Amino acid sequence: MRKKTYAMRYVAGQPAEQIFPGVLAHLGPDLPPGAALPNSNILRVMVWNIFKQQRADWLSVLREYGKDAQLVLLQEAQTTPELIHFATSNFLAADQVPAFMLPQHPSGVMTLSAAHPVYCCPLREREPLLRLAKSALVTVYPLIDGRLLMVVNIHAVNFSIGIDVYSKQLDPIGEQIANHKGPVIMAGDFNAWSKQRINALFGFAGNIHLEEVRFPSDYRKRAFGRPLDFIFYRDLSVTSASVMETRASDHNPLRVEFLASK
Repeated sequence: MRKKTYAMRYVAGQPAEQIFPGVLAHLGPDLPPGAALPNSNILRVMVWNIFKQQRADWLSVLREYGKDAQLVLLQEAQTTPELIHFATSNFLAADQVPAFMLPQHPSGVMTLSAAHPVYCCPLREREPLLRLAKSALVTVYPLIDGRLLMVVNIHAVNFSIGIDVYSKQLDPIGEQIANHKGPVIMAGDFNAWSKQRINALFGFAGNIHLEEVRFPSDYRKRAFGRPLDFIFYRDLSVTSASVMETRASDHNPLRVEFLASK
């Protein structure tokens, strides 16, 4: 039987909480009220596959580049005490979708946010060859201008023949975005290492009217000459975008600053 998909929410001073997938209908005006992301006329976002914190200095990199961001989107994040302490000390909420269990701590996408999400939908898709799962997380946050920002954090399936499973993982995300009327950020490790995958990804993004963030100095991790990590957006303006070179993971962190004002 397929395991239930859920997110774990970590908040300072509170027990960890299981969050089960939301209902698409809740993306409308019936969403509960919530405090806006602070200073969200300017949105600072960090995206990083943290490689299960297997290398030295991951925490110092996270502190340096993530502490002043309102949103940090991590992939391959293990819920180690060190990461949970950083998350709950510097952010109001940390939501992780356990993709698969490691000997001590589950690993999966994790979104750290400076405000509590008013909507949370965890998603998982199993790798067809290795039978390990990859996860994605859709969260929604109020902005100070009254709009709702949808944030999609994804670690795409890697080992598959063709693009059927790859596209299958993107489809429910497309449904969520299509039902959302406000700004969107979709980012993560898309494992877009083949021409087929790149075409599928950009076709998907184009169909839901997302633009790609461009990096003037592009040091993103590549496989077969193609970048793996991307940030897409809608109804926002990019004011700066950069890639930090580091040996603290097998991926380099991405940073982008958006102007969110109408």
